[in-house]
Amino acid sequence: MKAQVLTRIAPVESRPLKLMELPLPQPEQGKVLVKVSACGVCHTELDEIEGRLPPKLPIVLGHEVVGVVAGLGAGVTQLKVGDRVGIAWIHSACGRCHFCKKGQENLCPDFVGTGCQANGGYAEYTIVPADFAYPIPEHFTDSQAAPLLCAGAIGYRALRLSNLKDNQVLGLFGFGASAHIVIQLAKHKYPHCRVFVFTRAGQKEHQELALKLGADWVGATGETPPDRLSCAIDTTPVWRPIVEALKVIDKGGRVVINAIRKEEIDKPSLLELDYCTHLWQEKEIKSVANITRRDAQEFLPLAAEIPIVPEIQEFNLAEANEVLLRLKRGKIQGAAVLKIS
Repeated sequence: MKAQVLTRIAPVESRPLKLMELPLPQPEQGKVLVKVSACGVCHTELDEIEGRLPPKLPIVLGHEVVGVVAGLGAGVTQLKVGDRVGIAWIHSACGRCHFCKKGQENLCPDFVGTGCQANGGYAEYTIVPADFAYPIPEHFTDSQAAPLLCAGAIGYRALRLSNLKDNQVLGLFGFGASAHIVIQLAKHKYPHCRVFVFTRAGQKEHQELALKLGADWVGATGETPPDRLSCAIDTTPVWRPIVEALKVIDKGGRVVINAIRKEEIDKPSLLELDYCTHLWQEKEIKSVANITRRDAQEFLPLAAEIPIVPEIQEFNLAEANEVLLRLKRGKIQGAAVLKIS
């Protein structure tokens, strides 16, 4: 099978993925072989490639995977060959620790990330435990469904953790793959809420998309919005938006950081926080770590019910390096998806 393989940590600009021929994997007990049709491209893959989230090398990246079951390992009864399924960032968890028993698989010490510790979807085939493959609602094409498996599911988790209520104000810092889904989710669940969107300065296309999807105000990070935020979700790769969000959030508000890593690993900008300006009056910072199966299982049917309409740009598997470079430069509208087959 063809696969884009990462063999070394390197800048994305060096185009480190190599298109290779690999042996077709075989599903072991409890696992299924999936013929991949589409795989979303996520900012976390930039972190893996550049070493902020070191993967197990060599690795096939990709954790927004859609395809059909092409083979069954021993003991698999809940799926059959031909079923259309999705694979998310959570490839597996132990199921035995106290986190797993509480439904917090995302915090499991043996958490395995798809495309990080186990091969993912930048390939024609991949393997996943049957318990971590999710049925895809018929409403979505393969490419539309792909970003829902990470950008959507993690956005769903972040929105829940934000504690947003109807009639409140949600701030979205960054407007890429996840935020453009979160705004649709928020407007459905909380029809009287207002959503203020903050982007990089000059990101006119992102701001126009935000307005198209129902934003009540758009501006650049650092600008003062027309009202204080009740809560905020940060989906950016940098620290500054968190500091800016804490400036404009109301008393008792919560800033949810929807990112596994930040790019400025040697610049601890949060140490520049001023207590009275940023944290006093019971303001909170809450991080999001991975997702659970429950997040994907609840979000996918809800996304079809709304229905969420992901904004996607499609590319071929051979273009993976160029797509990642465009993503790093903020040149992707909505979500990028690799068409595999």
